[in-house]
Amino acid sequence: QVQLVESGGGLVQAGGSLRLSCAASGLTFSSYAMGWFRQAPGKEREFVGTISAYGARTYNADSVKGRFTISRDSAKNTVYLQMNSLKPEDTAVYYCALTDSAYGRTSKQQYNYWGQGTQVTVSS
Repeated sequence: QVQLVESGGGLVQAGGSLRLSCAASGLTFSSYAMGWFRQAPGKEREFVGTISAYGARTYNADSVKGRFTISRDSAKNTVYLQMNSLKPEDTAVYYCALTDSAYGRTSKQQYNYWGQGTQVTVSS
């Protein structure tokens, strides 16, 4: 059974940093692309970034480019989201997801498995 477990969320001041982790189990982790999404209260879940299988390529949403970095560690079956220069508008529940493709995807409909989410709150 595939499981994704996020951690690392919390409360941070604007301009600060957080690193989210997503530990995967139940599959050959390195063969699949992973993604990060977020959902703020009253809003749709939106794409944040994606990383291809084996970490060859990453792609981020325009709203986080230059501030957020996705990486993965196959030895630990973990994908990371390093978030720098955080803004109050980054406040949301952050979800990691796995797609059954080696190529990163930007649409939430293309992801097959989801974590439970971790709250990130950025105060002004």
